Amino acid sequence: MQLEYFHLIDRIVELKADEKRIIVEAQVPKESTIFEGHFPGYPLMPGVLLIESMAQASGWLLLGVLKFERMPILAAVKEAKVRGSVFPGDLMTIEASLVHEGSGYAMTEAKIRVDGKLRANATLTFTLIPFPNSDMRGHMDAVARRVGFPQQAVSS
Repeated sequence: MQLEYFHLIDRIVELKADEKRIIVEAQVPKESTIFEGHFPGYPLMPGVLLIESMAQASGWLLLGVLKFERMPILAAVKEAKVRGSVFPGDLMTIEASLVHEGSGYAMTEAKIRVDGKLRANATLTFTLIPFPNSDMRGHMDAVARRVGFPQQAVSS
């Protein structure tokens, strides 16, 4: 996880496009300038970054289900709940499942667990757009390789 670059997903553990489900992992860094202000002496992963982590996991799921034909853009956050703290050094396991896809939108449900304990969950809505340009598509392909996106999920 590189907080300063908004790279919040380290690796895809499992992508089951046919079941419309993904599991990813993200190791919260032990040190980051974010923790200097959130909070001095009691560093916590900010709730907005927990939501963004769930959105990124959901985005990888959608890219797999849609076979990289459209790009998901976060459009709405509903029912987001932080149920416990996430600390520097924690390994987050994030699971997302597709609830609905159609008419240019998709909705997912996502959960973050640390050591098997639920720490956050949300229902997220995405707008699905064509990739705006070849540079963006190339960037996403490079990130996909970095996080271990299973290319067989988009081939057929």
